[in-house]
Amino acid sequence: MTQRIRTYNAISPIGLARLPRDFEVGPDVSSPQGILLRSADLHKEPVDESVLAIARAGAGTNNVPVARMSERGVVVFNTPGANANAVKELVIAGMLLAARNIWPAARFTADLTDDAGDLDPAVEQAKKQFAGFELPGRTLGVIGLGAIGVLVANAAAGLGMRVLGYDPALTVTRAWQLNSSVQQATSLDELFRRADMVTAHVPLVDATRGLVGAEQLDRMKPGATILNFARGGIVDEQAVVSALDDGRLHAYICDFPSPTLVAHPKVVALPHLGASTAEAEENCAVMAADQMRDYLLDGTIRNSVNFPEAQLPRSAGATRVAIVNANVPNMVGQISGTLAEAGLNLADLLNKSKGEIAYTLIDVDGGLPASLAERLRSIAGVIRVRML
Repeated sequence: MTQRIRTYNAISPIGLARLPRDFEVGPDVSSPQGILLRSADLHKEPVDESVLAIARAGAGTNNVPVARMSERGVVVFNTPGANANAVKELVIAGMLLAARNIWPAARFTADLTDDAGDLDPAVEQAKKQFAGFELPGRTLGVIGLGAIGVLVANAAAGLGMRVLGYDPALTVTRAWQLNSSVQQATSLDELFRRADMVTAHVPLVDATRGLVGAEQLDRMKPGATILNFARGGIVDEQAVVSALDDGRLHAYICDFPSPTLVAHPKVVALPHLGASTAEAEENCAVMAADQMRDYLLDGTIRNSVNFPEAQLPRSAGATRVAIVNANVPNMVGQISGTLAEAGLNLADLLNKSKGEIAYTLIDVDGGLPASLAERLRSIAGVIRVRML
């Protein structure tokens, strides 16, 4: 069966080239099995019942109705780490913007005129007000040590900064990647108290909304800087503006403009440039396309925000069954029993779960009777069955 993929944004052709040639791909594809997108808001769009998977070429999935898709058995992929270097570079640029007062200094020179002929006196008189500080010896607090956070922490350490990291869910893999000089903050309170600069690299969920608020800012040293290249809602905008106004904060550098922020002299608000490099867009598109292809063809799941990781090598001469079901007891037993009743031999099986969702891949020797899918779907708790 030809797989159909609907695209909602301009997806890098380098990524789309990873899909098999017999896939039908484009913005006008009807009844798609998959959706590839970047920033399009699926909360405002009807998602066809035919959709099996949604892949976002980026890390955040706030623009995808993940909970609703989970109920329908639709896998939602993201591309963690694909844009990590691009975001890291922008965070480092943000630290330099704040440390050297580059933004207000550039605005000053942009307003100069050459009416008097010689600008040197005006420049020499004004430059003192833009005097800044150097990064070595300063302390950077990094909240969230995933793909981006680790790169930021290591880069800051390479610049001679002291680095504090906080991540209760730090994985062993990420821990191995960290520069040995990065220190662990045992709490957010400790991180805010010790840091001269704080940058957050966490997803926007209920637990992280307003993570950087008035209480946290009150703990910081006078003249500290906040950087936010994750999501706007992670930082309490009004609390930051208040701290800037009374001089407690030196600067707020972010990627999320708002009417309140753009006019503030101590704010640099960039137009969501975090992943806006050709390299990052290509990396994200390649990763998203690979994940979509492997899921539709083999049932493989990597980097899903709502489904468990599931990778099972194909058994020679076997037919594969992929089953999405509620994570309840005895589900594997019922599935295996149904296959046994049909006289089928299991060549291999993988069952994984994540929250309320479970996912089972089964390789069965030989072919499958046409009635098997319907019999499996009749098991209470089974959400979706695919023969691959």
